[in-house]
Amino acid sequence: MTQTVAVLGTGKIGEALLSGMIRAGWRPADLLVTARRTERAEELRARYGVEPVTNAEAAKRADTLILAVKPQDMGKLLDELAPHVSADRLVISAAAGITTSFIEDRLTSGTPVVRVMPNTPVLVDEGMSVISAGSHATTEHLAHTEEIFGGVGKTLRVPETQQDAATALSGSGPAYFYFLVEAMTDAGILLGLPRAQAHDLIVQAAIGAAVMLRDSGEHPVKLREAVTSPAGTTISAIRELENHGVRAALIAALEAARDRSRELASGNG
Repeated sequence: MTQTVAVLGTGKIGEALLSGMIRAGWRPADLLVTARRTERAEELRARYGVEPVTNAEAAKRADTLILAVKPQDMGKLLDELAPHVSADRLVISAAAGITTSFIEDRLTSGTPVVRVMPNTPVLVDEGMSVISAGSHATTEHLAHTEEIFGGVGKTLRVPETQQDAATALSGSGPAYFYFLVEAMTDAGILLGLPRAQAHDLIVQAAIGAAVMLRDSGEHPVKLREAVTSPAGTTISAIRELENHGVRAALIAALEAARDRSRELASGNG
């Protein structure tokens, strides 16, 4: 960990990466940050002991640049960085829908670019970050990216052609579970439970089910069948879910998310 890494655009995701890297053993002296507001920059200095710099200075000094700005701000940021980024730098983009070719075309020819789609559970070190190599990124660049994002959860390498599908499943995925918990909480209230109790019951059921899925290695069908006794409560509920087309609705929803990701990547915002 002797390289200098700069996080450009240190919002929630950028700060999560920063704190995760420090917990993983990166020295604050090797980390640079940029922020739009001076008070935000000083807040990060006080909290983590890192050095706030300008975007141009970050491009000149850092070996690795992590672009954690909003997608609509990426073009302007690249215009600012381009005169200062040499082809021996690694550029990592954490902006949804921004392709590696979009970045490569605006920087020095041959600059290695890696695209990452993290999801919001990186804020609690339980994220999934999907990683794809650009035209000039090597396996070493991918490993370095995994080292950084591994501090806030798991990582998965995929071809960039699969990034839109990964965005639909993983990037947007937490929202689907929040939506499900919201609906189940309302159902609990309808069944006579206070909201707080219904919420606690569902959240713990979700955590327990997720841990079993992760740690047991069992197929979800087998785990579901273990809860589903003949003529019991669970099978009655599942029958209603199937009757209302919940499975088909989920598939359609994820297809819509994938298609929207493609639109954003093509510039049709």
